[in-house]
Amino acid sequence: MRIDKYLWCTRYFKSRNIATQACNKGAVRINDGIVKPSREVFPGDQISVRKNQIYYSLEVLNVPPNRVGAKLVGLYRTDTTPKEALDNQEILKFAKGYYRKKGVGRPTKKDRRDLEDFADDVED
Repeated sequence: MRIDKYLWCTRYFKSRNIATQACNKGAVRINDGIVKPSREVFPGDQISVRKNQIYYSLEVLNVPPNRVGAKLVGLYRTDTTPKEALDNQEILKFAKGYYRKKGVGRPTKKDRRDLEDFADDVED
């Protein structure tokens, strides 16, 4: 099975197109080598995927026949991502609020719409 299809089947990416783009950008590695989307996946391969600033590591146990449900994903891969990498995701959530505090800087699209709704209510 192709690596882009495997990552889509095991639910690492929402669509196969997104998985293909990740391969083309060099965000996917098999056994420490950057791969093209057409690279075949075999049981025993070590895959590293960079997604949302986190490096996920997984080992291929088997190749699924097609896209599988979330409960069955464990039959086809073992997630070996270090806990520290997943902890970084929590830190990134808090960092977003640091860069733009509410009421500072240019209004976002949502802020602008809220202001327009408020102005329409005042005029009525």
